[in-house]
Amino acid sequence: MLPKILKDFNLFGDGNNWMGQIPELTLPELARRMVEYEGGGMEGPIEVDQGAALQEFEWTAGGIIVEIFDSYGSPIHDAALLRFTGSYESDETGEVTPVEVVVRGRHKTIAMGDVSKGDNNTISVTTTLSYYKLVVDGEVIIERDVPGKVFKVRGEDRYAQRRQALGI
Repeated sequence: MLPKILKDFNLFGDGNNWMGQIPELTLPELARRMVEYEGGGMEGPIEVDQGAALQEFEWTAGGIIVEIFDSYGSPIHDAALLRFTGSYESDETGEVTPVEVVVRGRHKTIAMGDVSKGDNNTISVTTTLSYYKLVVDGEVIIERDVPGKVFKVRGEDRYAQRRQALGI
């Protein structure tokens, strides 16, 4: 059984189609902040989940894309909207699985990089996230809205009871 391979992708930024302009990107890592806890009578420590770790999306633009700067320095936590679309394909069946990652946040760094005449000059961007959604073949797998205290995994709202307890 062969894995489904990413055969192509695109990145959209604030509604702009950047097809052919993004040579590489690093999709956001899903990580939890864990703290060690050991209470009296326990055989040893366990890790207690303290919520999600800060997510970052790192991506590289070929040449210059002026729209990247539009939301830079914005006081609004979700000023930048980025949407990754990927086409994963099976080399056994030819079946294509669409994958989409939608994020909102703000650009933390925009590294203009080294430039030289005739080279494929690039700009590297790191965007910190306040919203993240992973959709595979039309199904929402993960959705996080940090300020809204929303954390869903395959439709299960894991913070619903917490929000209810807080009266929000």
